[in-house]
Amino acid sequence: MVFLASLRQEDGQKKVKRFDIIEHTADVGITAYGANLKEAFANAAYAMFTLIADLENVREDVRRQIEVAAEDRESLLVSWLNELLYIFDVERTIFKRFEVTELGETSLKAEGYGELLDQSRHGLRGGLKAATYHMLKIEKNDGYSVRVIFDT
Repeated sequence: MVFLASLRQEDGQKKVKRFDIIEHTADVGITAYGANLKEAFANAAYAMFTLIADLENVREDVRRQIEVAAEDRESLLVSWLNELLYIFDVERTIFKRFEVTELGETSLKAEGYGELLDQSRHGLRGGLKAATYHMLKIEKNDGYSVRVIFDT
């Protein structure tokens, strides 16, 4: 089952779906979309945080630089999302906006915008343990799509 598709329109362009949520046995996954790969990676991070909490009340008080490296693009996607989960778990920072500033075959630099977690305002939905390699996919069509399954 796929639900919670997020649509947006920017600068008069056609509406682009940001992501779909995928139900998967005991786990959950997302397929994120973007006009380019940077946008697809940013939308994957946004989709992941929507699984964790209601982002409507998250302010952008904190700007955090994030850098990750991996062997290939698929591993880079998993490392990117797992780094964000680590920051959320350890530093208790929840993000709602992402700008991927550099994306190569094996490295990524980005900025995340959010704030320290406030459970009374952020409406936590559930926990994610990790992004996995199960069913992992990066695909180029009209734009890009990335699929990730998370351990819950």
